[in-house]
Amino acid sequence: MRGKKRDKDLPIDRSHTTREHPGEAIDDSRNWPGYGLVFLGIATMGMTLVAAGYGFAGWATIGAILCVLFFVVGAGIVLAEHAHVKHLEGQRLTGQLGH
Repeated sequence: MRGKKRDKDLPIDRSHTTREHPGEAIDDSRNWPGYGLVFLGIATMGMTLVAAGYGFAGWATIGAILCVLFFVVGAGIVLAEHAHVKHLEGQRLTGQLGH
């Protein structure tokens, strides 16, 4: 089977859980940059709200643009890696077993 992993190579523990990918967020380190960018988006949102509250319109605009950019890119990285894991199993991203 070229391009597909065997079931014993997949990170699924069928004996302890009914979910497909328990611990995927921690176990798959390729998701971490995406989580970091989402965290930066949350921090930037806070700074943007403070800048807007104090009347710094220029900084609030820059912060809003960066906030949206961090959220979109971070979520895209996490979604792409999850799609990659599903592809290795021969499943579609929208097929949710056990959820």
